[in-house]
Formats: sequence, structure tokens, C-alpha cells
Amino acid sequence: MADELPRPEPKEIDEKLAIQLRHLAEDAVLRGNPYGEEQCSNCLFYMNPDNKLSYCWHPKLRILVGAAWWCQWWEKIEE
Repeated sequence: MADELPRPEPKEIDEKLAIQLRHLAEDAVLRGNPYGEEQCSNCLFYMNPDNKLSYCWHPKLRILVGAAWWCQWWEKIEE
């Protein structure tokens, strides 16, 4: 018989992170569709522009985002 895992209970760190995430979500304007020509896949902070889903390394976001998404911190890639 497989070992049963204990029922997960939130820890203090989980509550702290949830509060931080809530504040981040309140401050961020993150949309699931592009804003004109601006979208995550052509933003400076989108880690892998060829992927449909990639990490955004903007200091105020730092989360997994979709290529066609957009946020207020969109920045043109320098050529």
C-alpha cells in the first residue's frame, strides 16, 4: 500500500507569499491579450520569445506569462 501523504496545511511562509502576490496583482496591469503590437513575446523581459509560454524577468513581475499577453511594463527590445 502506498504511503499516504499528510493533508497539506498552509504555513506562515505561504500566508506571507499570498499577501505579497495579492499586492503584486493589485499593482500590476497584466492582460491575457496584446495591446496593439505590444505583447510579451516582443518585450525585452520575455525570456524565450520563440515559446508560447515563458518566464517574465521584469523585477515587478517575475512569473510565467503567455506570448500574447501584455502588461504595463512592456518594453521594446533594443536592436
